[in-house]
Amino acid sequence: MASGPQLGSLAPDFSLPGGALSASGDTFERSGYQLSSARGRSVVLAFYPGDNTTVCTKQLCSYSSGMEAFEGLDADVWGISPQGVDSHESFARAFGLRMPLLADEGREIAKAYGVSVPGIGVRRAVFLVGPDGVLRWKHVALLGATFQSLDTLTNRLSGIKGA
Repeated sequence: MASGPQLGSLAPDFSLPGGALSASGDTFERSGYQLSSARGRSVVLAFYPGDNTTVCTKQLCSYSSGMEAFEGLDADVWGISPQGVDSHESFARAFGLRMPLLADEGREIAKAYGVSVPGIGVRRAVFLVGPDGVLRWKHVALLGATFQSLDTLTNRLSGIKGA
């Protein structure tokens, strides 16, 4: 099984379709997201198995409610799963999720990051990419029942920002 990118190496670049709720929450703005175009800010890549599942919903709601903390650390949060953009839109609207949700329908990006598992789908995983595009921290869950807390991520990010 591929282990994915190593810490201290350039995070694999990608471009995926996705979308995010507008600030008012009225519209779901679809667009393309490319990791290399986010240089200058840290990016939290949150891979999750599926929209509208119990643990994924808790995880993304937790991150969404902490968006100000991420903003304060010059960080963006991108949720990535194999569902399509239509599914992401209904998920974001149902729970008021404020981060972009990206559609990795072929699981190519999950494979590049070593979190695609044949027969299971995508492992719950978080990758922190520094403003220079370098992978600074990662956590890949063996079982998908837990997720990295907002506090853990903001602590890791403040370490990147202060470096």
